[in-house]
Amino acid sequence: MVSKVQKLILGLLCLLLFLEPSSQQDTLVQGHEITELVSGQGNFRLGFFPLVRNNYYLGIWYNDNRAPLHENVVWIANRDTPIFNNSGSLTIDGYGNLKISYNGGLSIVLYSGQASNDTAAALLENGNFVLREQSTGRQLWQSFDYPTDILLPGMKLGVNRKTGHIWSLRSWSGSMVPKVGDFTFGMDPKHTDRLVILWHGNNYWTSQALNNSHFNLPNWLSNFDYVSNENETYFTYSMGKDITTSQRLTIDYLGNLNGSSGTLVRCDPYYGTEGCAEQKLPQCRIIVQYNTYSDGFLYKSRHGFKFNESDILSVRDCEAKCLNNCSCLAYASTNEDEDAGCEIWGSDSSFSVHPTGARRVYMLLRKRQKKQNMLIQELGGNARPTTVFEKVHKQNKDGQANHELQIFSFESIPVATSNFSSENKLGEGGFGLVYKGKLSNGQEIAIKRLSRNSGQGLVEFKNEAVLIAKLQHTNLVRLFGFCVQEEEKILIYEYMPNKSLDFFLFDRSKKYLLNWKKRFNIIEGIAQGLVYLHKYSRLRVIHRDLKASNILLDEELNPKISDFGMARIFGLKGSEENTNRVVGTYGYMSPEYAMNGVISIKTDVFSFGVLLLEIVCGKKNNSRYQSHDLLNLIGYAWQLWNEGKGLELIDLAILDESCPISEVLRCIHVSLLCVQDQATDRPTMLDVVSMLSNETLQLSPPKQPAFFINTVVGELRDSIIESENCSLNNVTISVMEAR
Repeated sequence: MVSKVQKLILGLLCLLLFLEPSSQQDTLVQGHEITELVSGQGNFRLGFFPLVRNNYYLGIWYNDNRAPLHENVVWIANRDTPIFNNSGSLTIDGYGNLKISYNGGLSIVLYSGQASNDTAAALLENGNFVLREQSTGRQLWQSFDYPTDILLPGMKLGVNRKTGHIWSLRSWSGSMVPKVGDFTFGMDPKHTDRLVILWHGNNYWTSQALNNSHFNLPNWLSNFDYVSNENETYFTYSMGKDITTSQRLTIDYLGNLNGSSGTLVRCDPYYGTEGCAEQKLPQCRIIVQYNTYSDGFLYKSRHGFKFNESDILSVRDCEAKCLNNCSCLAYASTNEDEDAGCEIWGSDSSFSVHPTGARRVYMLLRKRQKKQNMLIQELGGNARPTTVFEKVHKQNKDGQANHELQIFSFESIPVATSNFSSENKLGEGGFGLVYKGKLSNGQEIAIKRLSRNSGQGLVEFKNEAVLIAKLQHTNLVRLFGFCVQEEEKILIYEYMPNKSLDFFLFDRSKKYLLNWKKRFNIIEGIAQGLVYLHKYSRLRVIHRDLKASNILLDEELNPKISDFGMARIFGLKGSEENTNRVVGTYGYMSPEYAMNGVISIKTDVFSFGVLLLEIVCGKKNNSRYQSHDLLNLIGYAWQLWNEGKGLELIDLAILDESCPISEVLRCIHVSLLCVQDQATDRPTMLDVVSMLSNETLQLSPPKQPAFFINTVVGELRDSIIESENCSLNNVTISVMEAR
């Protein structure tokens, strides 16, 4: 017989085992109530928080105040039954029931304990909230079995064959409304070797089938493992040891699957990730063109008007309803707080003032748009758009993106820049000067004035203006508008107070302002911007001139890719082509592009690899290293890496106690993979993001990089300058040196 003392000791030992991974972990024990728990190492918090209309929810969120709380939420207990005041508490009652109690309402039971009096709950370091029997350590309930819209490492997607319980994600119904929405992400019930997104129970997207318990493509699917036995069949999601806000998958209220590298799966009538179900539209909608701001619709914030109300639908349902109604020209949610309800307008409707003021109305975009619909802002003078602008506009066959651009009169530009004063000069690039300016409303802007004898002509100017207007990403610089008058060609951008990356990186004193944490944030931001350009924008975009001077930094030193004058647009199915005109900056160009004019997304990958190496080393690629060989930075890095001396490459400005050497060396490894001689050997930018964020991912050894000894570079460069036929296939280098 076991004595009472032995039982007590056994219970205490089980309790200690339960409080993993730290004895500092908060615990909810029977007979008590709490309003908040914190995981042992402080990565996660559990508690009550409000959303729209003071609806309170019990949830778990990343303990990270760099983003709004609702963006950090990973699990919600009462998503369909919010509490209407802040009196909520979480308790385990005398019968072992885990429940939410609050003033003025019935308790919400999360687990029925069946008269157990030996239970406690804790928030674990992986974000799982678990309820266990203290004396035995037996798990009774866990939040991982009831996910909301977020999949964390360790969660399952599948089915328990014994109980019939299904593990799946359900989207929120609106951007700020966590109640169960229209989309489900989980294991395909018909083909259990696939993952699937369902929209109202119908196939919306299906992954490829498994191959030897792993997916072949795309890369993010490699984080899933597959388990199938007599008890259960499921996928489980795994990442590195440290839990961060980037280690999650989210199914959002529009049906997009999002991960650390941005949108992974997106399906709509005009854009589709591989595996999307076909969405058939009536013939009348063939002329609708995709627009960056909304799927076939242009977002406008304007006074609402009444035409027709429908049953309660999500905003995604409302869009589909409008698209399938040939008379519909616009749609909006009737309840904007919850992105719910549906109101559509037809050709016979008219605008009227809405009692609640401005509303978000999505207006249908058609292929034939008159340029009178352009938004024109004159800041001074009466200059009209010139013939040059009309040529630019006519060459923009889509006729869509310019709707958000502003056309500035030339007379307004000197006013904004104090007549192009030297005090307002920000820098000088290969195609002209850049000035700081201020609009009449006080907004600061950057003004790029192309020199009349610059290499960037009308084609490049139009390319940059039209392209940037189409691209919307936090790591791409924003274009406000342009000015064209006679020979003047001017672009107006958002102002970036910290200038460009090279301003800090290659300055002996300023480089110390960029510690490793800031540099790694810059690296990740550039990578995310390139992933968007290569994969998630409407058209595949190759930047072709990625370098430190084209990376601008905002007030928090977040990076934004700029200067799209050299960018090349591919169709969605385009992958590689030849060009008769090589443009860009020597030293950042891939060999197949510089020598043969072959352009692909791997062109940008090579440039990113050079830039990544420069960020880690704090040195320029075109400088000389090891005088007897006259190697550039790539060659020098390759030599040291093969000799096991990678540490010698690291910039002394970032070497301190807080610098994670393994992470820095991993970045050097990734950079060498990006600059490999053969384009087919280089990773994609999506691969790069995965390599940088997943420390458990095994990296292959880099192969011989493409690099030149500097004496050879000088001879090649001189021959290019002197020769009319610049290369074997009449390729020209427009810009030679890094700025």
